Amino acid sequence: MDAILLQILNGLDKGSAYALIALGLTLIFGTLGVVNFAHGALFMIGAFCAVTLQRFLSLSFETISETEKDFLGNPLKVETPYVESWFGTEVGSSIIDWSVPLSILLAIPIMMLVGLIMERGLIKHFYKREHADQILVTFGLAIVLQEIVKYYFGANPIQTPAPDALSGVANLGAWFGFELAYPVWRIVYFCFAALVIFGVFAFLQFTTFGMVVRAGMADRETVGLLGINIDRRFTIMFAIAAAVAGLAGVMYAPINPPNYHMGMDFLVLSFVVVVVGGMGSLPGAVLAGFMLGILESFASTTWATTTIPGINQIIIYLVAIIVLLTRPRGLMGRKGVMEE
Repeated sequence: MDAILLQILNGLDKGSAYALIALGLTLIFGTLGVVNFAHGALFMIGAFCAVTLQRFLSLSFETISETEKDFLGNPLKVETPYVESWFGTEVGSSIIDWSVPLSILLAIPIMMLVGLIMERGLIKHFYKREHADQILVTFGLAIVLQEIVKYYFGANPIQTPAPDALSGVANLGAWFGFELAYPVWRIVYFCFAALVIFGVFAFLQFTTFGMVVRAGMADRETVGLLGINIDRRFTIMFAIAAAVAGLAGVMYAPINPPNYHMGMDFLVLSFVVVVVGGMGSLPGAVLAGFMLGILESFASTTWATTTIPGINQIIIYLVAIIVLLTRPRGLMGRKGVMEE
């Protein structure tokens, strides 16, 4: 039982990242009809927002220690972070320690701005072009963005630790009467993903803005005839989708040390998730994200990889093939989408 629960938790952890990225992809496709291959780069930029803030908060200056001395008895030079000198040692060290969660405050406006620039500066010119053109131009944009990140941050993964209070291991099995230890930050990531997903759905379901967007997704022309500037709202939704991808990257930084190609690593799998869930279906994207994450987790067990070598690398694609052969529009896709 503990082994099964462990694999489910691992699947929910990875599925959270798939679901968040796929949710943003589906928002963009459902509103603008654009296949955005640069969406993985937004996930990467979010992760590097966490790296940037951590480096900024860790900026320091040299001071002479009054208590520490070298072997000759001379006072040592020590590095003192500016944050600690401004707010005191205790508060300053806490701010540095909690830099990843604090990065959320930095990532939201930055990611929305990046999304607006992408949509207004490039993608709007490809609305009426073929999907192949959209894929080529956004894929090229993704490569440009990752090379920029590589130039400024280097090619090696950058360790971005979680806060000390959330970096330990929780004994979840104690609640059920058996041993099951699991990293606290991974639990935090799943809860954070669930909160973001709930927030997006609540925004679309219960706000006037969201209701208009949903109406525009169903019938863009009719909403436009009512005098509503639906294009502006769709642009804002692009910015929100970029923010969702960025937040997924911020909180994933302690799990997978950020590197310049991490966006590409998740991009293809996230597109498979979108297709399996149903193009344009937000619930389908979330459902498929968690489902495929759990399947991949079970396929990575020793028993599975011993029985069928390499099954952990292909399980998601096998499921996609089966789903699309039996239900071309995906699990929860709208009738007629991808069925022509």
